[in-house]
Amino acid sequence: MPSGKTQEFRVFVATWNVGGKSPHNRLNLDDLLQINYQSDIYVLGFQEIVPLNAGNVLVAEDNEPATKWLALINQSLNKPQKVFSRVPKSFSQLSTSLLFQKPSLKKACKNFRTESKSRLKTCNCNNNVLERKNSKDCCLWLQPTNFSEDEFSMEIDDDGIDSYGGNQVKYSLIVGKQMVGIFITIWVKKELVQYVSHLRISSVGRGILGCFGNKGCVSVSMTFHQTSFCFVCSHLASGEKEGDELRRNLDVIEILKNTQFQRICRSSNTRVPEKIIEHDRVIWFGDLNYRISLSDSETRKLLEHYDWNPLFDKDQLKIEREAGRVFKGWKEGKIYFAPTYKYSCNSDTYAGDTTDTKNKRRTPAWCDRILWHGNGIRQLSYVRWEYRFSDHRPVCSTFIVEVEVTDDELKKRSSSFGSEEYLPLTRK
Repeated sequence: MPSGKTQEFRVFVATWNVGGKSPHNRLNLDDLLQINYQSDIYVLGFQEIVPLNAGNVLVAEDNEPATKWLALINQSLNKPQKVFSRVPKSFSQLSTSLLFQKPSLKKACKNFRTESKSRLKTCNCNNNVLERKNSKDCCLWLQPTNFSEDEFSMEIDDDGIDSYGGNQVKYSLIVGKQMVGIFITIWVKKELVQYVSHLRISSVGRGILGCFGNKGCVSVSMTFHQTSFCFVCSHLASGEKEGDELRRNLDVIEILKNTQFQRICRSSNTRVPEKIIEHDRVIWFGDLNYRISLSDSETRKLLEHYDWNPLFDKDQLKIEREAGRVFKGWKEGKIYFAPTYKYSCNSDTYAGDTTDTKNKRRTPAWCDRILWHGNGIRQLSYVRWEYRFSDHRPVCSTFIVEVEVTDDELKKRSSSFGSEEYLPLTRK
């Protein structure tokens, strides 16, 4: 990354395995998205947004749940700032209609993008280079032809008025990409969309036969101002037998090896990363499925006393990272919350705590995790939220990231960032 001035931005990341359940219109995501502490960028990753059956894995994936999640996210992020408890009638009607129809993901993304005379740039390289229309080093300004609209939306409205009939848009959908049950979506403050470029997507299947999409990852590469970012949403191999952690390690190794972002920048003066680890800032999140290397009875005994330290010492991901077998050089925040898996349906009780669920007994574990790689990333919070919708609890984190900006970009950015409120590192 070239030298220059840096600016701090707030990035929110959440991961949630929703257990193959499609959301209902009463599910309120305001708490999960922490809308009272607005971030500049929202990155959400879901796993099992559809049941992982043969039809979805081998035939055609179902896009309906993804469109419903988009509607719910938009409903929280783009509701009027001063009225959190009420939604304009026209907006509410449209959101509800999207929750009960079966549009394609392509059509749903159109509903959550905003229109503009200028498209999101494929490249934000030096304008002097771009103005040389006949130069071979010139990057493309227009929408890249290798992406379809079901992968992301690319336009913003100068006035911030959406298609709902008057609602003021604060966040624009940038990415909505699904691979079977894995779904990643990225939203950016409307006024910051102009600084997003080099947007690319790569999917790696690690499921059936080591290639189908019931397991694996969807990764998004993008440049924000002058800094490259990669967001990796993954669902790794399941299983709590001894040795299953090695299969998860292999998934990570293969994802790092096989994720390849298409080369789209023709400027010889710009470095656009093609591999995950080449990015300036990387955040990896998802149902990583690492378990606790203790017996079920030992684990539950420590859980009863909220004794997290000895429990976390037996966490497989912690053990494998410290041994240098996976995620070497990556960071994860301190965990101060209870294991996120596996809960009985619509309950605060872990599966197996009652006799009627003994056949589904699972040793509780921190399956759902968020890690990062690179300098210039500071974690503000790392928490779970108490939604009973799934057998997993969602986990979210807020980061302050340093981003390199040009002098012209710096002038456009308000200096009021330091006055914003931040969540503490832990949630009481």
